[in-house]
Amino acid sequence: MKVPHPSRAKGGWALFRTLVVEKPNHEKFRVVFAGLIAAPVVPPFAKMGTRRSGDVDSVRRSSKAPTLSLQKTERGGQGTLVSTRLWNCQNFVFLSNPCRVGATISRMKIFLLRFTALLLIAVNSAPQLWATCGGGGGGGMGGMSSMGSGMGMPAEQVYNVPWRVRLPELPPVTAGLVLYWFPSSVQEVQKSSLRTSRVLSLYAAQCVSMEIVDAATPLGQKLVGADKLPVAVLATPDGDTVAKIENQDGFLRAERVEKIVDGEMKRRDNSLEQQLKQAKEHAKSGDSAGAIPLYRAVLDQKCLFPKRAKDAAKELKKLGVNDVGDILNSPDFSSPVFDATKSAKIERTMLRGLTAENSAKYAEAEKLYAKAHSMDRADPTPLRYLGELYRHHTGDWGKARQTFNQILAIPADPLARAVALHGLGKMTIHEGQFKDGLALMERSVEVFPIALAYRNLAVYWNSEGNVAKTDYYIRKAVDLEPDDAYNVVFAAGFMVANGHGDEALKIAREHEDMLPASYNLAAIYAQLGQRDKALAMLKRHFFGYERYQAVRSKEMMEARVDAVFASLMKDPDFIALTSGADGRLPLPQDRGMSLGGGAVQ
Repeated sequence: MKVPHPSRAKGGWALFRTLVVEKPNHEKFRVVFAGLIAAPVVPPFAKMGTRRSGDVDSVRRSSKAPTLSLQKTERGGQGTLVSTRLWNCQNFVFLSNPCRVGATISRMKIFLLRFTALLLIAVNSAPQLWATCGGGGGGGMGGMSSMGSGMGMPAEQVYNVPWRVRLPELPPVTAGLVLYWFPSSVQEVQKSSLRTSRVLSLYAAQCVSMEIVDAATPLGQKLVGADKLPVAVLATPDGDTVAKIENQDGFLRAERVEKIVDGEMKRRDNSLEQQLKQAKEHAKSGDSAGAIPLYRAVLDQKCLFPKRAKDAAKELKKLGVNDVGDILNSPDFSSPVFDATKSAKIERTMLRGLTAENSAKYAEAEKLYAKAHSMDRADPTPLRYLGELYRHHTGDWGKARQTFNQILAIPADPLARAVALHGLGKMTIHEGQFKDGLALMERSVEVFPIALAYRNLAVYWNSEGNVAKTDYYIRKAVDLEPDDAYNVVFAAGFMVANGHGDEALKIAREHEDMLPASYNLAAIYAQLGQRDKALAMLKRHFFGYERYQAVRSKEMMEARVDAVFASLMKDPDFIALTSGADGRLPLPQDRGMSLGGGAVQ
């Protein structure tokens, strides 16, 4: 599929370019497609010096690195000034590089970008919808990528580090420490061992934020300046450097970064231990004035070291200091296992569990995830995988709720919390509590953006008939995992109503052997009027992909109320195929809505 040239398809190109760049209120040029790095994602920043707001003017091919021309238009009282700059695309590093459109069309799967752009078109031909949350959003695998490894991420990795791209609109970090990663290129991010690390994942649950930053920003200039990239910097929230990790031969290795972060955390913990001892000596000698400041200094570190802070709060109370916050009411949590030998064993157990899950051996996967959890009850990752296994694969929603709530009750990294909130939201919606479920899923993407939550938010708003929000969340999901095959098929399911059935059909045919995408493939065929194909894909989904009746009954119910199957809802074969539906969601006629005549049985 070719990219429309500006001179030959101006309308189409305008749509496409709005996905690539936008004009924020600040001066710096910013690329759209910000998001998650824990999933297969590349960060949206550029290392190129001064940047400008602007539009893509042209993208051209050559034997050399392609060049991107941006224009900034400034209107003043004396007329219009247009300034143009040419940038070498090899210096660009962001999620969906506009320069790569001309240089690497085949690798970028340009059809994905094109149909994403088409989703921006105002839709006047959408079918009648009703308030539910249908199927097709995916799940399992700890809430991560549904199919394939995407942008260079190895397919079977469990300890995804929750890297977040530092963008101007994000709230600043105010507590703990921040580990900043300043990559040198998109290739470095794709291949970096920093993407997966149990040590860093655990510290992300202990108030150490993980952020990717453009070295050209003021923060980047302050922390790395002219240093050769990539560089990692451990810093305070105020931007003061604690430790800097230089690259070796152009690479930042996770082991070195882990060692620095682990060493600093242990040093700080030892320092707090000594402060507590000194404070107790002052208190014992009757020197409350000397003890209280020391205890308060320890209390201030409650985000990084809650146990030490709680001890300090208890001592402050003994000295008559009552303004210690609510830390005394917080439960005591066990410390994570950082021992290298034990940690490696836990990670091997998790990988075996993921292999079993990918092979549809769900009982075996459950045992292995549970075993990993028993080896370190302070580690939220085994719980994340267990919760998604119960929710998505086995349908044991009682266990899923218990597991997700357990994650939210302990110190957990942002990724684990986001998956838990999404899972609770999805189940709550299915039980008919739409607003409560929606609120949980919206909280999920606020805590940390995951494609799974964005997809199910798109499904929700599609069922509500809100085209703008549906489009917004589809694009968010695609932005996070642009090369994920499940995302491709999912988004294609929304193209048919937009008048782009031919492109949706092409995508469906190219991915027809993708078993986990059977529901979304059925949605495409149903909307195109290919009844037999749609029913065959649904049957494959219910009885080929799903292995447990508890899940099957929920998926059948969601199919019965999913707007994409409106053409089948009076079909006797569809009704028979979904006869095992659990009845938890209201059917269209129960909400006073019509399917164009006749009742849905």
